[in-house]
Amino acid sequence: MATSSLCTLVTKDTIQEFDLKWPGAVKGSTHELVISRSAIYVSGQTMGYVAQFDLNGALVRHIPLLDAQGASLYPHGLLLDSQERLWVSLENVGQVVRLDDHGQIAESIDVTMQVKGSAKPINPAPHGIGLGSDGETIWFTGKRTSTAGRINPDHTVEHFEINTLASMPIFFQAGLGGDVWGTELFGNSILRIAPDGRIQETAIPTANSRPIGIIPSPSGDAMWFTEEAGRKVGKVTLDAQGQARIVEFPVPLQNPNDILGSLSFDRTGALWVQVYGPMSSMGHSHTPDYLVRLAPSIQQAAPGDAIAFEVHFAQSSCSMMHRIRMDHLGNLWFTEMHTDKLGKVTLS
Repeated sequence: MATSSLCTLVTKDTIQEFDLKWPGAVKGSTHELVISRSAIYVSGQTMGYVAQFDLNGALVRHIPLLDAQGASLYPHGLLLDSQERLWVSLENVGQVVRLDDHGQIAESIDVTMQVKGSAKPINPAPHGIGLGSDGETIWFTGKRTSTAGRINPDHTVEHFEINTLASMPIFFQAGLGGDVWGTELFGNSILRIAPDGRIQETAIPTANSRPIGIIPSPSGDAMWFTEEAGRKVGKVTLDAQGQARIVEFPVPLQNPNDILGSLSFDRTGALWVQVYGPMSSMGHSHTPDYLVRLAPSIQQAAPGDAIAFEVHFAQSSCSMMHRIRMDHLGNLWFTEMHTDKLGKVTLS
């Protein structure tokens, strides 16, 4: 896709990192983040906390999500609704909860499944959560059950089967055509869910690509996703018949075995992709982790076009970058799963 003459290397000084300082002894499970106009929220899954930061990178508080014995309820997915209220998926107990301004659970919605022939409800393991295009409906991934779940505005819950068994849906995002789009980590497909729950799957051209994050383009005319193992970004559009079509673009890597995390557009229309090095059997990586900025021309490019890019090196290695989002000021924030850090790229 690109040649070295199109590449700009940027030093790690352009990226700041902030320690999440999770309470307790459990570490290495930093996951999602969402950003309001005044705060950043980060989930610590096995730790059992959500961390709140301000937009300067200062830690405000840790919000505990623990059971009566002090064990984690596995907070993972985070969502800000149309009123900027914070919702969290509790994967281990099959709940999606809303936190009030004091960090207390104000609402709890049971999303377990009643299945004929089963004496107990089945926990679909709500992993990723996303807001529907109506601004009210909450969608969640049934990671264990290959299902998509819907929490209606009246808090009734519905489940919809995905055709591919063991597909492991992990991420949902509203976008193109007013539908909800998602990634199947093991199913190697992109999900498209209509507001009424009808599901379509579109196979990714690269086999075993392990898609991760999916986001709309700034114009709303496409969805873009990352392939963890395929080491590409994919673009989804709708043809004249309304069918999803996928084209792929390889991400320029510093090392051939590097792994992709998630992605985000910035205010200029450039696409930022998280990249981290593989770990050895000892849990170490000797290569720096970094962000690749693909120039705004990526949005109109055809496969094979040369795209200018920049490489922004992080301070950490062995970080397992997980999620990246832009705040309302135009800065980018990202999570590091293994190093338990919050990163910031100042662009405003």
